[in-house]
Amino acid sequence: MPTFVYMTRCDGCGQCVDICPSDIMHIDKTYRRAYNIEPNMCWECYSCVKACPQHAIDCRGYADFAPLGHSVRVLREEAKATISWRLKFRDGREKNFVSPIRTTPWGSIKGPAEYPAPRPEDFAKQELALEPETLKIKGGLPALRPDQLKQGVV
Repeated sequence: MPTFVYMTRCDGCGQCVDICPSDIMHIDKTYRRAYNIEPNMCWECYSCVKACPQHAIDCRGYADFAPLGHSVRVLREEAKATISWRLKFRDGREKNFVSPIRTTPWGSIKGPAEYPAPRPEDFAKQELALEPETLKIKGGLPALRPDQLKQGVV
């Protein structure tokens, strides 16, 4: 079950329409309420769920954190800079998760073309190109020395 809109909660503000990456959230012209025009094409990215100020959009959770027969509610609180997830299981139990909202100013993240191209010797390393620099880890990522590995395992 992809995203769906509770029509009694939706006020037709259109924030879900603006943020949907697959362009499937639309505003009904008659009722002025949001709806998903193509549920099978939903990416389930939760962008619309997080953006909705009325908490009118619901969706299924991924199987890794929510089993079948559950409901997921999302609450975005800008003042607290958190996103809260509430899972309600079939047997009535509830679990709550709170995550911080991480935002960066628009245009502050460099694009791939703004980084130098990897050198040929970079392809022989375990790290990704520019990984230690972008993660801001001085001296590189921690790694095991060959003498710390199990004998016979390379």
